[in-house]
Amino acid sequence: MKVAVAYHEPGVQSWQHIELPEGAKVQEAIDVSGVLQKYPQIDLARQRVGVFGKAVKLDAPLRAGDRVEIYRPIVCDPLTVPRRPGFELDTEE
Repeated sequence: MKVAVAYHEPGVQSWQHIELPEGAKVQEAIDVSGVLQKYPQIDLARQRVGVFGKAVKLDAPLRAGDRVEIYRPIVCDPLTVPRRPGFELDTEE
């Protein structure tokens, strides 16, 4: 089955299309893609992964056509980042 593995950093995008056997898991897709060798700063013990924007575990099974995504850790407090015009954060309950 064909799946994709995506990882993005500022100014860098990695998008690998790979072939895996049926029943392959997320971890296998990441390993086969070579993204861990290309970006050694990726730490799967700390960083989350997902399939089409939904967080999953590394042992989650994949289906043909899935896109595995490796998410970068949040490095700033979203409450302290300057707001863009038109975007307001409602913190009142």
